[in-house]
Amino acid sequence: MNLLVTGGCGFIGSHVLDHVLAEPEVTRVVNLDCLTYAGRLENVATAARSSKYRFEQVDLRDKAAVLRVVREHAITHVLHLAAESHVDRSIEGPGDFIQTNIVGTFNLLEACRAVWIQTPDPRPQTRFVHVSTDEVFGSLGAIGHFTETTPYAPNSPYSASKAASDLLVRAYHHTYGLDVVTTNCSNNYGPRQFPEKLIPVVIHKVAARQPIPVYGDGMNVRDWLYVTDHAQALWQALTRGRNGETYCIGGHNEWANLRIVELICDLVDELAPQLVGRTLLSASPGTPTGNSRSLITFVKDRPGHDRRYAIDAAKIDRELGWRPAHTFETGIRETVRWYLDNSG
Repeated sequence: MNLLVTGGCGFIGSHVLDHVLAEPEVTRVVNLDCLTYAGRLENVATAARSSKYRFEQVDLRDKAAVLRVVREHAITHVLHLAAESHVDRSIEGPGDFIQTNIVGTFNLLEACRAVWIQTPDPRPQTRFVHVSTDEVFGSLGAIGHFTETTPYAPNSPYSASKAASDLLVRAYHHTYGLDVVTTNCSNNYGPRQFPEKLIPVVIHKVAARQPIPVYGDGMNVRDWLYVTDHAQALWQALTRGRNGETYCIGGHNEWANLRIVELICDLVDELAPQLVGRTLLSASPGTPTGNSRSLITFVKDRPGHDRRYAIDAAKIDRELGWRPAHTFETGIRETVRWYLDNSG
């Protein structure tokens, strides 16, 4: 297996690299990353020490460069994670999301089609795993779960761009016979996440004794998946998933944003008690101090903020034997400890 991982210098991608490099079936792992703001070489410091590892600093929007990578490295399998993924950024500047998530996916599909299908027989055994999000399904009410048959109803430029890329992957399977698997995962968390997402933002704010912004009433609900559990699920999809199938990957951990913020505050108070009692950097002299929950500040909700996501991961459990190893309580404790140990 010559495996291409796109976006390997990012949060999820770097954990995927750590996982796949330990698998004996893998001969070579090529990390394709253009090193945007969220792609960091320090995330792959461990992976880069492997003799199997190769790095290509390539932008998915460069069609010729993508084709060169797939051809020169004789790529047989793809884990496609590279994407613009921050909803707030997509609201402010949707163009980058269209170009990277849709056009970039198209370029990668075209490269794989050229190398895997438009070549003389015998063709190598191949697979293209497209890593997507539960946000393509829109918003749930108080009950119910997303499944593989939930209709798409994206509500942000980010989720719309991911929905479009999902449909491109489906079309390349049905039109050209490309061996594909699509996964739709819930919110990931864990070490090395770029500090614009909810959990690292909260940890950093608490550690710095700064106000913690919480959108709206804080009761928007997400299903949370620990990043190493996700990496294990993607390996199962790559090696055992059925051609043309979709698998929803969830953590079985539904939490309201406010409850997560409160839990993080309590964990920081427990794990780093020396921080408690420091004065807010933005506060005037004489402002009362106390436990970290006093830092919580409610702010205006963002446009189109989906109320609830929840994943039914029964299919991947039933077909591939995968289920998450972490509860949210165990995973968030590990995550908070990692950020406290690696701050600065």
